[in-house]
Amino acid sequence: MRGMNRQIRLVGLGVMILFVALFVQLNYLQIIHAGALESNPLNGRAVVKEFTAKRGDMVSADGITLATSVPTSDQFKYLRQYPTGALFEQVTGFFSFTYGSDGAERSYDKVLTGSQSPFHLPTSLSGLRQLLTNQDKSQSITLTVLDKLQTIAQQQLAGRVGSVVALNPKTGAILAMYSNPSFDPNQLSSHNQQQVQAAYKALQAQPGGVLAPGAYRQRWFPGSTFKIVTTSAIYDHQPALATKTYPTLSALPLPQTTNLLHNFAGESCGGQLPQLFTVSCDTGFGQVGLDLGGQSLYSEAQSFGFDQTPPIDLPFGVRSNFPSANTFAQDLPGLAYSAIGQQDVQATPLEMALVAAGIGNGGTIMAPHVLDHVTNSQNKTVSTYQAKPWLQATSASTAAQVTQLMLSVVDAPNGTGAAARIPGVQVAAKTGTAQTGTNQIDAWFAAFAPAQNPEIAVAVILPNQPSANEYQGGTLAAPIAKAMIQAYLQTNPPAPVTPSPAP
Repeated sequence: MRGMNRQIRLVGLGVMILFVALFVQLNYLQIIHAGALESNPLNGRAVVKEFTAKRGDMVSADGITLATSVPTSDQFKYLRQYPTGALFEQVTGFFSFTYGSDGAERSYDKVLTGSQSPFHLPTSLSGLRQLLTNQDKSQSITLTVLDKLQTIAQQQLAGRVGSVVALNPKTGAILAMYSNPSFDPNQLSSHNQQQVQAAYKALQAQPGGVLAPGAYRQRWFPGSTFKIVTTSAIYDHQPALATKTYPTLSALPLPQTTNLLHNFAGESCGGQLPQLFTVSCDTGFGQVGLDLGGQSLYSEAQSFGFDQTPPIDLPFGVRSNFPSANTFAQDLPGLAYSAIGQQDVQATPLEMALVAAGIGNGGTIMAPHVLDHVTNSQNKTVSTYQAKPWLQATSASTAAQVTQLMLSVVDAPNGTGAAARIPGVQVAAKTGTAQTGTNQIDAWFAAFAPAQNPEIAVAVILPNQPSANEYQGGTLAAPIAKAMIQAYLQTNPPAPVTPSPAP
């Protein structure tokens, strides 16, 4: 009998221990681990909850609705719609039950749903009543992009693969960012998941990486637009090179090899820096790179943002590349090619727009951004983006000297960027014709205007163009940049420059 009582006590103790363990586990799951479970991507309930939450609108800086949520009678309650279709997809991104989100939809997800917002205590009875009765927590965001400018970029790239980035050099605000091809994000926001999956597979199969916006997620050889950086390195590291006379050549013999660096189309050029820059002389700049040395060129590239990811408020941006200085010790030909933006140098259109903007803004590169301000469901502004510097790329003195050289590219009789001339507006620019090694070229143009009071900086790339004289950055990409600058300045005329007081 005593043995049986002992067994009963042991069973009771075991049950009690199991009960305590269960209690501890339930409390752990519900209290301590609840956040991790809630955010786990395998948690289907959390995904459905997120997808059924009302999201605020996205609106362009000129008042066009780019994304909105429409009530539905199905389980998801709201359908995300994009009235402008493919025009702004690479900025807004998409919001999909099957494939998640991208673009500003992803970056500002918590802002749009109102789960992340500044809280202000009401200061009146009406404010308290509104706080207690209002169930709509969604917030809308106004972006910095302009429908008019984005439309021009789309029109200019019609039928051509390429990217255009336009931004305000003084604030970093993205004014337009468009790549062709693009796609209609409504395909992925549909509540018909079979259609969504079929659309996504079709997009994946398209050449050119339509799901990865070319403007800030794809890289190309920047070609001669990189000479902006190389020229800045001259003034920052070896100013004496600015007055050195380089021989007139059609091909530059390269050290450590019997190979030659040729000018595009076999042209001959030489002279001092103004002549080299105006006609984009590859042989001259190849020798400049050798004269500067790997460390100086690498340091300057770093100062302008190469090997760093620009801090744009959009997801999955990629960094532009410049080889480390020590790679040139046994590869001096690579140094010469790097000075003209080739070899292993690669850049996104966003990076080259920031390079031009940095020169236009006196040497300071502002952090690029697409957010302007946030409004709550009562249309009251609750937060505004504050512009901030990203990098001090160079000095104001160097920026001023490079600006003068960039003006000559457009204004000089033999300048390679004459196609970007605008009556009454000084356009500072650099052309680029990067040879890809496949009998094709990537046509570039980077510019800002007006030169003395910049309001807009633009970078344009048209990759994989035929390798012929009529297909160059100055003939293909420059007119696109011109159209962007003209359109922006027509509706946003620059403020007059205040002259410095006389000493």
